[in-house]
Parts: sequence; C-alpha cells; structure tokens
Amino acid sequence: QVQLVESGGGLVQAGGSLRVSCAASGRTFGSYDMGWFRQAPGKEREFAAAITWSGSTTYYADSVKGRFTISRDNAKNTVYLQMNSLKPEDTAVYYCAASLTRLTWGRSSIPNSYDYWGQGTQVTVSS
Repeated sequence: QVQLVESGGGLVQAGGSLRVSCAASGRTFGSYDMGWFRQAPGKEREFAAAITWSGSTTYYADSVKGRFTISRDNAKNTVYLQMNSLKPEDTAVYYCAASLTRLTWGRSSIPNSYDYWGQGTQVTVSS
C-alpha cells in the first residue's frame, strides 16, 4: 500500500513558476514509476508527465514539454513537478500517481496504468 500526498499548489501569474511535490509513504517508493496528471473543471483527467523508478526515463505530454520537468528523490520518497512559463490553461488540480509496473510511453499517459493516487493540489494561473 502506498499513500501519496501532494503539496505546493497555489496561485501564480501567467509566465511564472511553481513546483508541486508528492510525498509517498512506504519503503518501496524507489520501485514505483510515477506520474503527474491534471484535471481542469469540466474536463477529463489528462496526463502531464511520468518518470521511471530510477529517474532515467521521463515522458511528457506535448502540452507541457519544454515547460515542465518531472524529477524524483528516492531518498526522500518524493516526486516533483517543476512548472515554468505557466499559462492560464495550466490551471487544474494536479494529481500524482504510482505504478507498480514499468511504464512505457504508451502506458504512461493512461490513468488505468497507475495503482495509487493522491488527493491532488490546486494550481491556478491568472492571466
């Protein structure tokens, strides 16, 4: 069992930066591939980024590529999403998720590929 707790959300102006974090419980965090998804009001949950257990491979949605960076610190049981050049359309609740099985590019963007989810943190980008 893994519990995920997101933090770091808030209000930021367009063009600004924000880093959200996801702290995981359990001793086996280093064996999970991790992902970040987001959900705006009235929209489906969409993939943002994912990272393999070692941090050696990352995947990004086209909408965030070049602006967002996913990283992890297995010693701290934490995964991060650094968000730069934020746009109003990035406004959403951001969720982290853990996968027990290895993520490929195709699987990383599918919510059902993940086994555990956090409760989310709100990110609001004002214009």
